[in-house]
Amino acid sequence: MTENDFVLKKYNSNNLKKGTFTWRSPSNIALVKYWGKSEPQIPKNTSISFTLNNCHTTTTLEFSKKENPSNGYDIQVIFEGLINKDFKPKIIKFFERIEKYIPFITEYGFVIKTENSFPHSSGIASSASGLSALALCLMSIEKVFNTNLTDDYFNKKASFLARLGSGSAARSVEGEIVVWGKHDDFSYSSDLYGIKFPNNIHVNFKNYKDSILLVDKGEKKVSSTLGHNLMHEHPFAKARFEQGNKNISAMNKILQNGDLKAFVQLVESEALTLHAMMLTSNPYFILMKSNTLKIIEKIWDYRKRNQSNICFTLDAGANVHVLFPEKENDQVNAFITNELIAFCQNNQYICDKAGTGAWQL
Repeated sequence: MTENDFVLKKYNSNNLKKGTFTWRSPSNIALVKYWGKSEPQIPKNTSISFTLNNCHTTTTLEFSKKENPSNGYDIQVIFEGLINKDFKPKIIKFFERIEKYIPFITEYGFVIKTENSFPHSSGIASSASGLSALALCLMSIEKVFNTNLTDDYFNKKASFLARLGSGSAARSVEGEIVVWGKHDDFSYSSDLYGIKFPNNIHVNFKNYKDSILLVDKGEKKVSSTLGHNLMHEHPFAKARFEQGNKNISAMNKILQNGDLKAFVQLVESEALTLHAMMLTSNPYFILMKSNTLKIIEKIWDYRKRNQSNICFTLDAGANVHVLFPEKENDQVNAFITNELIAFCQNNQYICDKAGTGAWQL
């Protein structure tokens, strides 16, 4: 599909004066990362992710027809019960990017009520869950205008729109494993939207667990947007993009053959490579904290002592995602409780697992 396939060309908004839609959309954690993009939100390499289950954003979109339609956007954002003016510029930029594809957004006033089940802006991809939830609400309006929309088109366009707000949001519409970015291994993959992993997933990766250790719940010192932009002149960018696409091929095989040892090695290498790009950019920056490194060392020691398949990954933040197969659930949870939560802010962590994607409430 091309961008033109997502342009809403005919609709009649006179039959829809007002309404409300609510969607709950999950965060996701990339196994093979993307770091670096070109406009408009096109990834420099393909990524693949677990969709999460418990870490999600719930967004209610209230809309009403303007009495005097204009080219501007009438938006109010309420985050966790309070009017939030800080989010509004990002939403306006998002609307500017998507207006071509859903032109009705200039004809309505919107109240966006949103809340997270996890701390905002602490490296748990709140932009991914938040913007995908909003995109899905907007697609629900489009479906009123065109009741013949297929589920496949609905999901692809929702992912396409979400991507224009936050790249990783393209991976939060469906589950349990999503590929985003054009890659030769996946004939229907696209830079424009995410697709469900099209091959059989080995039983070893079913109901995979992800416990997120909240090392630092504060807002990141460097935003992901700035970090992506620093890849434009990065001395190692070309090699990293080639490595990422090569690792997609390796992960494709691993997810099908169930090789947990190879999974552990690749996932951890990808996490450390992501942060290596931050450490070697200009200007350089560090998002990990000292407790992030202490947790990693504890995980390595536990894995060696217990012949475990536990591993870690990191997003663009200090928090540690502890990944492990379902069969190790009891042992790893005991390890987290006994040895790892001491390194978490206020001893807090989130028990999560691979999920099935967004759903309408």
